[in-house]
Amino acid sequence: MSRPTMPVADLAHLGHVEVLTDRYDESLDFFTRVYGLKLSGEEGGSAYLRAWDDYEFHSMKLTAADTTGVGHIAYRVSSPEALERRVAAIEASGYVTHGWTDGDLGHGRAFRFEDPFGHVFEIYWDTVRYEAPPDDASALKNLSSRYHAQGVSPRRIDHVNVLGGDVTAFRDWVDACLGSRVTEYIQLDNGRIGGCWFSCNNKTYDLVCSEERGGGAGRLHHVTYATDTREDILRAADIYLENGVHIETGPHKHAIQGSFFLYAWEPAGNRIELANAGARLILAPDWEPVVWTEADRKKGQAWGLKTIETFHTHGTPPVKKD
Repeated sequence: MSRPTMPVADLAHLGHVEVLTDRYDESLDFFTRVYGLKLSGEEGGSAYLRAWDDYEFHSMKLTAADTTGVGHIAYRVSSPEALERRVAAIEASGYVTHGWTDGDLGHGRAFRFEDPFGHVFEIYWDTVRYEAPPDDASALKNLSSRYHAQGVSPRRIDHVNVLGGDVTAFRDWVDACLGSRVTEYIQLDNGRIGGCWFSCNNKTYDLVCSEERGGGAGRLHHVTYATDTREDILRAADIYLENGVHIETGPHKHAIQGSFFLYAWEPAGNRIELANAGARLILAPDWEPVVWTEADRKKGQAWGLKTIETFHTHGTPPVKKD
């Protein structure tokens, strides 16, 4: 007899990702003019950005730094009680914790902690909803702001992919600290897990850990925003071309998770994806993880495109070579 495979439902959704850049002005220009996110505000060397249908004040915090990569990854929980439950579970887990912060322009107090590889996560409940001024208010009452025609203009934040030296260890950490379920994973011939996809709700995934093959630690693989259609991604490729953006791979269709994708590097070198999953959701409460073998992956993506080498080795910050 099958059993539910979602351990807990304390997390509501991926809230925002802090992206670090050592080329702040160029990165901000890319994310607003080319990628098409909206600027909600700036404070303390950070820009608070959101896609046109993100309901919160921001879904990306772009922060000026002397390096690149990810500052922190944030989840909004499903209730104040869920926040307390998760904090208690995290504190009892034995993993590294940073404790409470006061929040920032986009949300209230948050509890911070680390995965086994040094990526900082936070969870929060109190949030700041985006309040559109008249010139940004949608004609539809159920949209947080009007459709934005600037640049690519994705609809919402979708997921974040981090790199880790032992994906199994990351999976154990997720189980203990986040309570998200595994939806798909790659089982390598050597017994290791090459990548693992997680979801805290009915989306197919919002968090990924890929095996670190570039020699780094605590690195970012990519941040992804979702578009309404595949055609938006084809249009994005032309926009990138005209603006001198480095297109790494795609447009194409993933075999794992089935999303239509395009990967590019923003000016500081952080990998940024656009993805369209169509109408695919995971509604089965007893969903069993899909296992992809090494032989499966050698076939390439859904339509045969081979995964390029930089996709396995490039992450941010870059690894310093002797």
